[in-house]
Amino acid sequence: MMRLAKIEEYLQTILPEKVNKNWKEAVMGPAVVKDEFLDQINAPARDLLSRGGKRWRPLLMMLFYNLYRPDDEILPLTPLVELPHNGSLIIDDIEDSSDFRRGKPAVHLLYGTDLAINTGNFLYFLPHIFIDSCSFPDEIKLAAYSYYNESVTKLHVGQGLDILWHRDKDYIPSVDEYMTMCSFKTGCLAQLSGRLGVRAGGGSEETALAMGKACKQMGVGFQILDDVTNLTTGNPGKKRGDDIVEGKKSLPVILCSQLGGDMTRLKEILAYAGEQGIEKAGDAVEEAIALIQATGAIDKAKEKALSILEESRKTIMNSYPASPVLDEINALFSSFLKPKKGENR
Repeated sequence: MMRLAKIEEYLQTILPEKVNKNWKEAVMGPAVVKDEFLDQINAPARDLLSRGGKRWRPLLMMLFYNLYRPDDEILPLTPLVELPHNGSLIIDDIEDSSDFRRGKPAVHLLYGTDLAINTGNFLYFLPHIFIDSCSFPDEIKLAAYSYYNESVTKLHVGQGLDILWHRDKDYIPSVDEYMTMCSFKTGCLAQLSGRLGVRAGGGSEETALAMGKACKQMGVGFQILDDVTNLTTGNPGKKRGDDIVEGKKSLPVILCSQLGGDMTRLKEILAYAGEQGIEKAGDAVEEAIALIQATGAIDKAKEKALSILEESRKTIMNSYPASPVLDEINALFSSFLKPKKGENR
């Protein structure tokens, strides 16, 4: 797709392998720093970005913008949803002691935890320079700042809840609590995609809010499907069942509790797998997956995800007249339901 190619090309200029004068001016202003150190600062993020990913968040932003305007002026704002997502993956892997991301060793294992943490944080703050330098009027820049700050704040609240829940092996959150966590951790950047795409394109704040809400639900549905995939085929670039090792209170685990699953045994496995790691606890992880599957919780979680995605899709489809761009948004929903083999998030 042409839009995805443009997004990929633009991302490569954001974190160049070899820094140049323009990059240094944009990021640092006048400063005396050897280029070799700046190249090393960029290296972990470049590595992760080069491993691929769906890029559905920046694509969604462009598509919503193109519902209003046919040009590519929104392109410089697409890093606002892609860079913090990648930054959160780096930090998430450190917090979860994950070994792999997108088919390769996690960034902190290759570059060191200290530089990885710095890189994750760098990717949260770097997007601000693209707001400052974009060609949109001040009204849109102010909206972008407001939306972005709201999104990254909620992202951290969502991640914090996820951490606290998997630390406490006995606590099982309610479905509503889980949905709140997902709407923050995964849904907020999707919300930013739709909301900013609409406003930058010329849509009203009312429409931006409505489309942002629909996109947030889209992100929640995506996260639930991700949870399901982890316990079935396994997520591309990661190991099947590593959510069990990390003690994740995913929707299948929550529904297993509600459907009468043996939670005493499941909690024992969560604790054991967390201590031993997936290599040593592989049989126990498979036992946990079988226990959850026996209750029908995995199937019910998938049904919930599909229902959320369909509701979100209908809201968006019914808000605009038929057009090729709207068809592409519809196709994006379909890609969630039938992902390509080996596709990374």
